[in-house]
Amino acid sequence: MKKTLVTACLTLLSVSFLMAQRIGKQDILIKNAWVFDGSGKDSVQLDVGIKKDRITFVGKADQKLKAKKIIDGTGLYLAPGFIDPHTHHNGRLMSEKAENRAVLRVLKQGVTTIFMGNDGSGPLPIGKTLDQWQKDGIGVNAALFVPHGTVRAKVIGYRNIGVSDEQIGQMKELVEQGMKEGAFGLSTGLFYTPGFFSSTDEVIELSKVAAAYGGIYDTHQRDEGSQSVGVINSVREVLEIGEKAGIPVHISHIKVSGTPSWGKSVEIVRLMEEAQQKGIKVSANQYPYVASRTGLGSAIVPTWVRDGGSAAMKKRFQDETLRDSILKGITGLIQARTGTADKLFLSIPSDKFLDNKSLDEVAKAWEMSPEAATIEILKDKSPSVHSFSMTEDDLLNFMRQPWVMVGSDGGGGHPRAYGTFPRVLRRYVLDKNVLSMAEAIHKSSGLTAQTLNIKDRGLIKEGYFADVVLFDPKTIVDKAEFGKAEQLAEGMEYVIVNGTLTIDRGEYTKALAGRTLRMNEGK
Repeated sequence: MKKTLVTACLTLLSVSFLMAQRIGKQDILIKNAWVFDGSGKDSVQLDVGIKKDRITFVGKADQKLKAKKIIDGTGLYLAPGFIDPHTHHNGRLMSEKAENRAVLRVLKQGVTTIFMGNDGSGPLPIGKTLDQWQKDGIGVNAALFVPHGTVRAKVIGYRNIGVSDEQIGQMKELVEQGMKEGAFGLSTGLFYTPGFFSSTDEVIELSKVAAAYGGIYDTHQRDEGSQSVGVINSVREVLEIGEKAGIPVHISHIKVSGTPSWGKSVEIVRLMEEAQQKGIKVSANQYPYVASRTGLGSAIVPTWVRDGGSAAMKKRFQDETLRDSILKGITGLIQARTGTADKLFLSIPSDKFLDNKSLDEVAKAWEMSPEAATIEILKDKSPSVHSFSMTEDDLLNFMRQPWVMVGSDGGGGHPRAYGTFPRVLRRYVLDKNVLSMAEAIHKSSGLTAQTLNIKDRGLIKEGYFADVVLFDPKTIVDKAEFGKAEQLAEGMEYVIVNGTLTIDRGEYTKALAGRTLRMNEGK
């Protein structure tokens, strides 16, 4: 009886507190906007009140509800701040310059939360990194995965060697430490070294540790086309990891890459749906471009040549007894990736000659084969490469799936870092009607928060953190293009991060209101 009475009193106090927050003067009141709440429901014209760092009112405000600042949202769409599940902005958050740590390229897209540590690459230890970001001040909320490649490199290095039980144990300890310090799961880059050298069993064992702490398995899968095991076998490996480790699996930047693999999105969707029927939790993110970006070496130099890292690769380049084998391997990977070298465009802003030229153009200028030009470039440079290797038919097939959300894979050099989220809204909602506005916003907010276990974010809901965006459907647009990637998006009129107005009428306010997020915080 006493316990019931105490519970009732606590409930009454909670309701009274919320009512007091709602009735009290708001810090920000947004009126007359069309509100998409992030759940996938269609919009309703409502008012939204914010006090401190929380949403405290959603409804029709009467004249009694006062606010320090009133924003007229007439003609604007209001949505939860977008959540990007896959980025590479670590360097900007580590910058000494506040303007870099603001990550304006992200804010101008309406993104208020970003994840890093993807592709199995990222900082360790997790806790120390998150503490540093919070101390320095950042413009957006930031979260981390435990990066498998970094873990493996710490224990084994970049060599293709067998792994002992002791080494597995050491890696499991690092994964557990990262999860305890707030990581949201384990991320692998099995396409890259040293992740490529890992067996499926190794990844399953490490994934079990992340699963024990409620984390997910995020992966750049082993093959996205026909460069090694094939994309279908690669997806089967992801699903096997999910089933045997008892962990939700999330395929980053899901795609089928290279002409031989075009059309295989149909079979991949079937495999994912069959896995869901078996009880495996599966999801994916996707960027809305038909060209990818990765390191030139990772893209078209055989894995065995890269065994041991960059220094070992360059040493093999000098070995004349290996040259024919290396050239033949590069030929095969170019054919598997894009078919021809004229669809591979170099990205290296520090080199005016190479930057934005196709590998074919460079080879002709140097009067050598594209394969030989690749070796010459990599002897003293490490450019990225844009691979025009996908078809929009596959892209749209993935985009329409209810378990696929928006993610940029953004860092620098590719338009996706500056335009992913507005591009979905402009090109695939407003212009092409592939998705409804409610679907696209859900795939950019609520679905992502639910999938990654982000507490109290991703929805326009009373009590949730006040990450809120207002954009103009008439002007929302991505401006970044290949060759002119560093152009900010337009149309985001207001961006609020943790209750702080960060973009005001399209202009950055200099606020650094972001926070570092920890999944197991307080546990």
